Amino acid sequence: MAQSADKMLLQVVSTISNSSLLQPGFSLLNFDGRVFLFGQKGWPKRSCPTGVFLLDFKQNELKMKPVTFSKESCYLPPLRYPALCTLRGSAESDEDQYIIHGGKTPNNDLSDKIYLMSLVSKTSKKTTFQCIEKDLGGDVPQARYGHTINIVYSRGKSVSVLFGGRTHTPLAQRTTENWNSVVDCVPSVFLIDFEFGCCTSYMLPELQDGLAFHVSLARNDMVYILGGHSLQNNTRAPSLYRLKIDLPLGSPSVTCSILPGGISVSSAIVTQTSDTEFVLVGGYQSDNQKRLVCNTIVLEDGKIEIIERASPDWTPDIKHCRMWFGCDMGKGSVLLGIPGASKQLVSDANYFYILRCKVAEEEKEEEVTAQICSQTLTEDLGDSTPFEDSEEFCFTAEASSSDVDENDTYNEDDEEDESETGYWITCSASCNVDINTWVPFYSTELNKPAMILCSNGTGHWVHAQCMDLSESMLLHLSEANVKYFCNEHVDLNKGLQTPQKLAQLKKQPMKPLRKKAAMKLTTPVKKSFLRRLFD
Repeated sequence: MAQSADKMLLQVVSTISNSSLLQPGFSLLNFDGRVFLFGQKGWPKRSCPTGVFLLDFKQNELKMKPVTFSKESCYLPPLRYPALCTLRGSAESDEDQYIIHGGKTPNNDLSDKIYLMSLVSKTSKKTTFQCIEKDLGGDVPQARYGHTINIVYSRGKSVSVLFGGRTHTPLAQRTTENWNSVVDCVPSVFLIDFEFGCCTSYMLPELQDGLAFHVSLARNDMVYILGGHSLQNNTRAPSLYRLKIDLPLGSPSVTCSILPGGISVSSAIVTQTSDTEFVLVGGYQSDNQKRLVCNTIVLEDGKIEIIERASPDWTPDIKHCRMWFGCDMGKGSVLLGIPGASKQLVSDANYFYILRCKVAEEEKEEEVTAQICSQTLTEDLGDSTPFEDSEEFCFTAEASSSDVDENDTYNEDDEEDESETGYWITCSASCNVDINTWVPFYSTELNKPAMILCSNGTGHWVHAQCMDLSESMLLHLSEANVKYFCNEHVDLNKGLQTPQKLAQLKKQPMKPLRKKAAMKLTTPVKKSFLRRLFD
């Protein structure tokens, strides 16, 4: 394999505000040359109800500025590991939209919704987006994460191509041992037509395994699928597939070809450096080994060429860390993050770098911008033990929009006390869950305590263990569509929790049986008994 000599520059981000929001699985969006963070850690907070931030990178310092949504927008939860791609506007409007599908919510649910996000207005101090949930019909893809979505163009038309990912074990197959388990999605290829809102799925014989955290690149009417991890086989096969989509007047045609020269890698980042050239960065080549080699990928004339290129001067921290994560920042730049020292008590202590894959002749300072982001640089850390991520999620009942000071950046110190809105909460007066000493109590628990939603009022989360729930009862409440009320609110909702008590019928006292009437009984046994009773 030939090697490219293009220079790559690794730059340390000395200061980053609110770095705890940037956790594995986040995404970066590009609108008009500005980078925005999507998929923050936890639910959106009061200071930024949208959960979307402008990344303002100046003088080696990265600040986050919250953005707002228009009144017509729907609610968009913070989703990690979703599928993302840009939907190009018409030549007249020259407006782009982002397609967002699937992903994990902070309480570990999987989304099957698809959103369209577009830029409404921007000033130097305020940015407003519009987010709309798109209704789909036909073969709608199931809820998933770790998949990819791309746009292809054929015969003057365009269609979205979705493939891969992981989903939860089907409900009927869940037990207490595998309640939190996930499986590979069926290796179907979905075509989504946004103009008519319909989906069509295709089963291709060449695609035998469901793949997650793979790389997908699209150009014209072709999509290239590279690498990925198969959970069923626990392999990262050096696979390389080419999907060709034809969009005639009738039904679309999808064909798949298996190409040589693939790479055994998962969770890699891809960034575009020119119209036909991409750079592949990072990922994992095995369960215990990061992939420190970088590649240049050229798509031209219906062909793909993968060239190994000189890697940057990785720092010792990057070389020796167990995991890393990040996303494409556009213009050939990538934002990389690694966890801090394991001895630190704060689990959110991450360090960040900017990797520039395309260095100008005069290395002048320029603001980092984003272009394409369809991958994230980390495995599903709940499923791969070597890269386990001790995530701490937050639940917030209030997500109402509020005006944000245009001159202010997001500040976690301004937030209200979250002791009642997270996994590590005091859910009741007798709560005994401690972040420092917690150990699994139920067999269903993997990385965090089992929680149950109390339906009182707007609802709040409590620990199942603190509520003295047996594992069978927890399983029942998780499966059944029933209301549950915690120990503190059960008395207020007894009318919903238990059947109403019926008024008891008054029983008339029995009159004493007279001897003459009793002697009319014909049964000999009863006659003798009654004689002894009355004698």
